[in-house]
Amino acid sequence: MADQQALDEVVRFTSDLIRIDTTNRGGGDCQERPAAEYAAEQLAGAGLQPMMLERTNGRTNVVARIEGTDPSADALLVHGHLDVVPAEAADWSVHPFSGEIRDGVVWGRGAVDMKNMDAMILAVVRGWARQGVRPRGDLVIAFTADEEASAVDGSGFLADEHPELFEGCTEGISESGAFTFHDGAGRQIYPIAAGERGTGWLKLTARGRAGHGSKVNKENAVTRLAAAVTRIGEHEWPLRLTPTVRAALAELAALYGIETDLTDVDRLLEKLGPAAKLVEATVRNSANPTMLEAGYKLNVIPGEAVAYVDGRYLPGGEEEFRATLDLLTGPDVDWEFSHREVALQAPVDSPTYARMRAAVEEFAPEGHVVPYCMSGGTDAKQFSRLGITGYGFAPLKLPEGFDYQALFHGVDERVPVEALHFGVRVLDRFLRTA
Repeated sequence: MADQQALDEVVRFTSDLIRIDTTNRGGGDCQERPAAEYAAEQLAGAGLQPMMLERTNGRTNVVARIEGTDPSADALLVHGHLDVVPAEAADWSVHPFSGEIRDGVVWGRGAVDMKNMDAMILAVVRGWARQGVRPRGDLVIAFTADEEASAVDGSGFLADEHPELFEGCTEGISESGAFTFHDGAGRQIYPIAAGERGTGWLKLTARGRAGHGSKVNKENAVTRLAAAVTRIGEHEWPLRLTPTVRAALAELAALYGIETDLTDVDRLLEKLGPAAKLVEATVRNSANPTMLEAGYKLNVIPGEAVAYVDGRYLPGGEEEFRATLDLLTGPDVDWEFSHREVALQAPVDSPTYARMRAAVEEFAPEGHVVPYCMSGGTDAKQFSRLGITGYGFAPLKLPEGFDYQALFHGVDERVPVEALHFGVRVLDRFLRTA
């Protein structure tokens, strides 16, 4: 059982890590090293020998291994990223990098994504050192750089250049799972992630004939690009159900006493009410235009125009995704991946999933654990190159009104102290049984 010092430390570590500004704008200017040094110091204080590894100066990763009691047992990877997305201080109620603790809540960028989980990992590991606890199989602890961009300086670098550090790891856990979802009708649902849609960030390029803005031009690159972007934005992707999503729909339907009619999933989602948010983004591929670049002067038609699209595809859906983009862009617009990562699928009938469920239910007996697929992605994609099956398991017990998913990358990101305490207890319980 996690001791009181672990409960105190998880709050302090969360606040301290938030105060270390590790903003990742995607241009390579992020510096995770100060946060990595902090994490390494705490691990060293637990008697471990953390390694600090960089592909690029200042983009630091930390890896440590806790030796288990059974050399024949599989190792488990427990990982969290150290970088965060940008935050505009003027938009916030408190400074986003203050780490302020007010009225039982820790405020700041990274409070839920995901310095809270980093802090939980550190608190549990240090608690084990005080109590003399060792896992059955080895635990590999990894804190990564660059998750909020391409991960080339983080988990991608570790998987490609240092696979030996993860020897024996068959499964891993990280962010975005086992949080409280309130359905508005008194039910508390705890979704555990057992899959991720693939990442297909696209660059579209339209070429045409440059010319004067006052002249007729039927080869206008901006017009061609705008037409393609509109087709992509308005496209209705067909329904595609993966095993994880089927399991999620079945368990949610059972919870609400609804027949699981997969011949009309949209109608089923309507019947689930607010709980549909847990699955509605993962029953189809998607492609959302996000950025446009064209021209340098109002009265000059440019010869080239560029757009960017955030594409996501389900496990088994990449071929369809590519073919659809070929059709939607048409003959006058080229497209390419600016960043691509695989879709993931994890079994929901595995012993690991059962242990995660049991750990949540022990401390939240009123809760209902269900599997779900993430609409976005995590470092589990890169670690999957090593044959590691990834789950989203960063437990938080949240009061009604705390919209966990809205706080991801949102303004006034924050986490209750009690949620952190719950997370430490559940993570400690799960890892003791892993």
